[in-house]
Amino acid sequence: MRRLLSIELFKLKFSKSAKVLCIIYFLLFFGTALFSMIRFKFGDFEFRLADQGIFNFPYIWHFNTYMVAIIKLFLAVVIVSMVSSEYTNRTLKQNFIDGLSKKEFVLSKFYTLLLFSFISSVLVFSVSIVLGLLFSDYNEPSIIFSDLHFILAYFIKLTAFFSLCMFLAILVRKSAFALGFLFLLLIFEAIVIVSLKDNFPWFSKFLPLESMANLIKEPFTKFNVVKSASTAMGTDLSRDVNTYWYEYLIAIGWTVIFIFGSLNVLKSRDL
Repeated sequence: MRRLLSIELFKLKFSKSAKVLCIIYFLLFFGTALFSMIRFKFGDFEFRLADQGIFNFPYIWHFNTYMVAIIKLFLAVVIVSMVSSEYTNRTLKQNFIDGLSKKEFVLSKFYTLLLFSFISSVLVFSVSIVLGLLFSDYNEPSIIFSDLHFILAYFIKLTAFFSLCMFLAILVRKSAFALGFLFLLLIFEAIVIVSLKDNFPWFSKFLPLESMANLIKEPFTKFNVVKSASTAMGTDLSRDVNTYWYEYLIAIGWTVIFIFGSLNVLKSRDL
Protein backbone atom coordinates (compact mmCIF):
# COMPACT_ATOMS: atom_id res chain seq x y z
CA MET A 1 0.00 0.00 0.00
CA ARG A 2 2.76 2.44 0.95
CA ARG A 3 4.60 1.81 -2.33
CA LEU A 4 1.52 2.39 -4.48
CA LEU A 5 0.53 5.48 -2.54
CA SER A 6 4.03 6.95 -2.77
CA ILE A 7 3.93 6.52 -6.57
CA GLU A 8 0.75 8.56 -6.86
CA LEU A 9 1.89 11.24 -4.44
CA PHE A 10 5.12 11.57 -6.43
CA LYS A 11 3.08 12.17 -9.58
CA LEU A 12 0.86 14.75 -7.85
CA LYS A 13 3.95 16.53 -6.57
CA PHE A 14 4.68 17.71 -10.11
CA SER A 15 1.07 18.51 -11.05
CA LYS A 16 0.51 22.27 -10.90
CA SER A 17 -3.24 21.95 -11.51
CA ALA A 18 -3.60 19.49 -8.62
CA LYS A 19 -1.73 21.84 -6.30
CA VAL A 20 -3.88 24.81 -7.33
CA LEU A 21 -7.16 22.91 -6.89
CA CYS A 22 -6.10 21.55 -3.49
CA ILE A 23 -5.14 25.05 -2.35
CA ILE A 24 -8.50 26.43 -3.54
CA TYR A 25 -10.30 23.61 -1.75
CA PHE A 26 -8.58 24.25 1.57
CA LEU A 27 -9.01 28.02 1.24
CA LEU A 28 -12.74 27.53 0.71
CA PHE A 29 -12.77 25.02 3.55
CA PHE A 30 -11.36 27.45 6.08
CA GLY A 31 -13.09 30.41 4.43
CA THR A 32 -16.46 28.84 5.22
CA ALA A 33 -15.60 28.74 8.91
CA LEU A 34 -14.19 32.28 8.93
CA PHE A 35 -17.25 33.64 7.14
CA SER A 36 -19.45 32.29 9.92
CA MET A 37 -17.49 34.33 12.46
CA ILE A 38 -17.75 37.66 10.61
CA ARG A 39 -20.04 40.18 12.31
CA PHE A 40 -22.27 42.06 9.85
CA LYS A 41 -23.70 45.45 10.73
CA PHE A 42 -26.80 46.94 9.12
CA GLY A 43 -27.39 50.20 10.93
CA ASP A 44 -28.25 49.29 14.51
CA PHE A 45 -28.69 45.64 13.61
CA GLU A 46 -25.76 43.26 14.10
CA PHE A 47 -25.66 39.71 12.83
CA ARG A 48 -23.12 36.92 13.11
CA LEU A 49 -23.92 33.46 11.82
CA ALA A 50 -21.86 31.84 14.59
CA ASP A 51 -24.25 33.30 17.18
CA GLN A 52 -27.26 31.55 15.64
CA GLY A 53 -26.51 28.13 17.11
CA ILE A 54 -24.96 26.48 14.03
CA PHE A 55 -21.81 25.68 16.03
CA ASN A 56 -23.61 24.15 18.99
CA PHE A 57 -22.67 20.59 19.86
CA PRO A 58 -23.79 18.14 18.55
CA TYR A 59 -25.48 20.06 15.70
CA ILE A 60 -22.11 21.26 14.41
CA TRP A 61 -21.16 17.76 13.25
CA HIS A 62 -24.19 17.61 10.98
CA PHE A 63 -23.97 21.19 9.74
CA ASN A 64 -20.22 21.28 8.99
CA THR A 65 -20.04 17.93 7.22
CA TYR A 66 -23.01 18.87 5.04
CA MET A 67 -21.62 22.29 4.10
CA VAL A 68 -18.04 21.19 3.47
CA ALA A 69 -19.21 18.26 1.32
CA ILE A 70 -20.58 20.80 -1.16
CA ILE A 71 -17.07 21.85 -2.20
CA LYS A 72 -15.84 18.28 -2.71
CA LEU A 73 -15.95 18.89 -6.46
CA PHE A 74 -12.52 20.57 -6.29
CA LEU A 75 -10.91 17.39 -5.00
CA ALA A 76 -13.00 15.40 -7.48
CA VAL A 77 -11.38 17.38 -10.32
CA VAL A 78 -7.98 16.41 -8.89
CA ILE A 79 -9.00 12.73 -8.91
CA VAL A 80 -10.30 12.95 -12.48
CA SER A 81 -7.21 14.82 -13.68
CA MET A 82 -4.94 12.35 -11.89
CA VAL A 83 -6.47 9.47 -13.86
CA SER A 84 -7.01 11.22 -17.19
CA SER A 85 -3.42 12.52 -17.29
CA GLU A 86 -2.27 8.90 -17.45
CA TYR A 87 -3.92 8.73 -20.87
CA THR A 88 -3.05 12.20 -22.15
CA ASN A 89 0.60 11.92 -21.04
CA ARG A 90 0.79 8.32 -22.30
CA THR A 91 2.13 7.11 -18.96
CA LEU A 92 -0.53 4.44 -18.43
CA LYS A 93 1.09 1.89 -20.72
CA GLN A 94 4.52 2.77 -19.36
CA ASN A 95 3.31 1.94 -15.85
CA PHE A 96 2.43 -1.56 -16.98
CA ILE A 97 5.72 -1.94 -18.86
CA ASP A 98 7.57 -0.95 -15.67
CA GLY A 99 5.89 -3.81 -13.81
CA LEU A 100 2.77 -2.26 -12.33
CA SER A 101 -0.25 -4.55 -12.74
CA LYS A 102 -3.67 -3.22 -13.66
CA LYS A 103 -4.93 -4.15 -10.21
CA GLU A 104 -2.08 -2.22 -8.60
CA PHE A 105 -2.78 0.75 -10.86
CA VAL A 106 -6.41 0.94 -9.71
CA LEU A 107 -5.42 0.37 -6.09
CA SER A 108 -2.85 3.18 -6.26
CA LYS A 109 -5.58 5.59 -7.35
CA PHE A 110 -7.98 4.23 -4.75
CA TYR A 111 -5.45 4.62 -1.93
CA THR A 112 -4.90 8.22 -3.00
CA LEU A 113 -8.58 9.09 -2.94
CA LEU A 114 -8.84 7.34 0.44
CA LEU A 115 -6.06 9.61 1.68
CA PHE A 116 -7.89 12.68 0.36
CA SER A 117 -11.08 11.57 2.10
CA PHE A 118 -9.23 10.87 5.34
CA ILE A 119 -7.40 14.20 5.41
CA SER A 120 -10.60 16.09 4.65
CA SER A 121 -12.44 14.18 7.41
CA VAL A 122 -9.70 14.98 9.94
CA LEU A 123 -9.88 18.65 8.97
CA VAL A 124 -13.66 18.73 9.36
CA PHE A 125 -13.33 17.06 12.76
CA SER A 126 -10.58 19.44 13.92
CA VAL A 127 -12.27 22.63 12.72
CA SER A 128 -15.62 21.52 14.17
CA ILE A 129 -14.07 20.81 17.56
CA VAL A 130 -12.40 24.24 17.67
CA LEU A 131 -15.50 26.14 16.51
CA GLY A 132 -17.71 24.17 18.86
CA LEU A 133 -15.51 24.85 21.87
CA LEU A 134 -15.49 28.55 20.98
CA PHE A 135 -19.19 29.06 20.24
CA SER A 136 -21.23 26.12 21.51
CA ASP A 137 -23.58 26.58 24.45
CA TYR A 138 -22.99 22.95 25.43
CA ASN A 139 -19.53 21.74 26.42
CA GLU A 140 -20.28 18.49 28.24
CA PRO A 141 -18.19 15.60 26.82
CA SER A 142 -21.29 13.44 26.37
CA ILE A 143 -22.81 16.13 24.14
CA ILE A 144 -19.59 17.10 22.34
CA PHE A 145 -18.89 13.58 21.14
CA SER A 146 -22.44 12.58 20.29
CA ASP A 147 -23.42 12.46 16.61
CA LEU A 148 -19.82 11.82 15.56
CA HIS A 149 -21.24 9.34 13.06
CA PHE A 150 -21.53 12.30 10.67
CA ILE A 151 -17.73 12.29 10.35
CA LEU A 152 -17.86 8.62 9.33
CA ALA A 153 -20.70 9.40 6.92
CA TYR A 154 -18.63 12.24 5.47
CA PHE A 155 -15.63 9.95 4.92
CA ILE A 156 -17.74 7.27 3.23
CA LYS A 157 -19.54 9.89 1.13
CA LEU A 158 -16.28 11.36 -0.16
CA THR A 159 -14.77 7.94 -0.81
CA ALA A 160 -17.81 6.82 -2.80
CA PHE A 161 -17.94 10.06 -4.78
CA PHE A 162 -14.22 10.01 -5.60
CA SER A 163 -14.51 6.34 -6.62
CA LEU A 164 -17.26 7.31 -9.06
CA CYS A 165 -15.04 10.06 -10.46
CA MET A 166 -12.16 7.62 -10.87
CA PHE A 167 -14.41 5.13 -12.68
CA LEU A 168 -15.70 7.78 -15.09
CA ALA A 169 -12.18 9.04 -15.78
CA ILE A 170 -10.98 5.52 -16.61
CA LEU A 171 -14.10 4.86 -18.67
CA VAL A 172 -14.01 7.96 -20.91
CA ARG A 173 -10.31 8.91 -20.50
CA LYS A 174 -10.82 12.68 -20.79
CA SER A 175 -11.27 14.96 -17.78
CA ALA A 176 -13.87 17.18 -19.43
CA PHE A 177 -15.92 14.20 -20.61
CA ALA A 178 -15.73 12.53 -17.18
CA LEU A 179 -17.00 15.67 -15.44
CA GLY A 180 -19.63 16.03 -18.15
CA PHE A 181 -20.85 12.48 -17.53
CA LEU A 182 -20.97 13.26 -13.82
CA PHE A 183 -23.21 16.24 -14.50
CA LEU A 184 -25.43 14.16 -16.81
CA LEU A 185 -25.72 11.49 -14.11
CA LEU A 186 -26.89 14.16 -11.68
CA ILE A 187 -29.59 15.29 -14.12
CA PHE A 188 -30.60 11.70 -14.90
CA GLU A 189 -31.02 10.86 -11.22
CA ALA A 190 -33.08 14.01 -10.64
CA ILE A 191 -35.44 12.99 -13.47
CA VAL A 192 -35.71 9.42 -12.13
CA ILE A 193 -36.43 10.63 -8.59
CA VAL A 194 -39.16 13.00 -9.74
CA SER A 195 -40.69 10.36 -12.04
CA LEU A 196 -40.82 7.61 -9.44
CA LYS A 197 -41.44 9.57 -6.23
CA ASP A 198 -45.17 8.70 -6.15
CA ASN A 199 -45.04 4.98 -6.97
CA PHE A 200 -41.50 3.88 -6.09
CA PRO A 201 -39.97 6.48 -3.74
CA TRP A 202 -37.67 3.85 -2.21
CA PHE A 203 -35.92 3.30 -5.54
CA SER A 204 -34.05 6.63 -5.30
CA LYS A 205 -32.13 5.33 -2.28
CA PHE A 206 -30.26 2.94 -4.59
CA LEU A 207 -29.12 5.55 -7.11
CA PRO A 208 -25.37 6.25 -6.76
CA LEU A 209 -25.35 10.03 -6.21
CA GLU A 210 -28.57 9.98 -4.21
CA SER A 211 -27.24 7.21 -1.97
CA MET A 212 -24.23 9.40 -1.20
CA ALA A 213 -26.46 12.41 -0.50
CA ASN A 214 -28.55 10.32 1.91
CA LEU A 215 -25.53 9.82 4.16
CA ILE A 216 -25.71 13.47 5.23
CA LYS A 217 -29.16 14.92 4.73
CA GLU A 218 -29.87 18.65 4.93
CA PRO A 219 -29.39 20.05 8.46
CA PHE A 220 -31.40 23.25 8.11
CA THR A 221 -34.71 21.94 9.45
CA LYS A 222 -32.86 21.27 12.73
CA PHE A 223 -31.80 24.92 12.89
CA ASN A 224 -33.45 26.77 15.80
CA VAL A 225 -34.49 29.70 13.61
CA VAL A 226 -36.22 27.37 11.14
CA LYS A 227 -38.02 25.56 13.96
CA SER A 228 -39.23 28.84 15.42
CA ALA A 229 -40.38 30.09 12.03
CA SER A 230 -42.28 26.87 11.26
CA THR A 231 -43.99 27.04 14.66
CA ALA A 232 -44.96 30.66 14.10
CA MET A 233 -46.41 29.81 10.67
CA GLY A 234 -48.22 26.76 12.01
CA THR A 235 -46.44 24.42 9.61
CA ASP A 236 -44.29 21.37 10.21
CA LEU A 237 -41.03 21.60 8.27
CA SER A 238 -39.33 18.80 10.17
CA ARG A 239 -38.10 15.75 8.28
CA ASP A 240 -36.23 12.58 9.02
CA VAL A 241 -32.54 13.50 8.73
CA ASN A 242 -31.18 10.40 10.46
CA THR A 243 -28.74 8.14 8.66
CA TYR A 244 -29.57 4.44 8.73
CA TRP A 245 -27.25 1.44 8.55
CA TYR A 246 -28.51 0.34 5.13
CA GLU A 247 -27.67 3.76 3.67
CA TYR A 248 -24.05 3.22 4.66
CA LEU A 249 -24.13 -0.22 3.02
CA ILE A 250 -25.59 1.15 -0.23
CA ALA A 251 -22.88 3.82 -0.53
CA ILE A 252 -20.14 1.29 0.31
CA GLY A 253 -21.67 -1.09 -2.23
CA TRP A 254 -21.41 1.55 -4.97
CA THR A 255 -17.80 2.19 -3.97
CA VAL A 256 -16.98 -1.49 -4.46
CA ILE A 257 -18.81 -1.48 -7.81
CA PHE A 258 -16.86 1.55 -9.03
CA ILE A 259 -13.51 0.06 -7.97
CA PHE A 260 -14.15 -3.30 -9.64
CA GLY A 261 -15.74 -1.50 -12.60
CA SER A 262 -12.55 0.52 -13.07
CA LEU A 263 -10.47 -2.65 -12.96
CA ASN A 264 -12.72 -4.46 -15.44
CA VAL A 265 -12.59 -1.54 -17.87
CA LEU A 266 -8.79 -1.62 -17.80
CA LYS A 267 -8.67 -5.40 -18.23
CA SER A 268 -11.06 -5.34 -21.20
CA ARG A 269 -9.27 -2.47 -22.94
CA ASP A 270 -6.41 -2.95 -25.36
CA LEU A 271 -3.74 -0.54 -24.12
